[in-house]
Amino acid sequence: MTTRERAHAKASNQRFNQFTEMWIVGTPEDLAVMIHAARATGRLVFVSAPHAMGGDDTRHRRYLRLRTR
Repeated sequence: MTTRERAHAKASNQRFNQFTEMWIVGTPEDLAVMIHAARATGRLVFVSAPHAMGGDDTRHRRYLRLRTR
């Protein structure tokens, strides 16, 4: 493989593997709906375990990594 071919392959992989990372906060039911939708579209790459917000707040937060393409 030539240097030009390697550079092109690397650039193609970087364009293809673009992700959005975010924390989502909400009730467990709302988070389940959002995660189900992301999974159904094939965009979901990673989802963390739910973390309670703390105190008397009943909401949870989860970290998501989604494909942009």
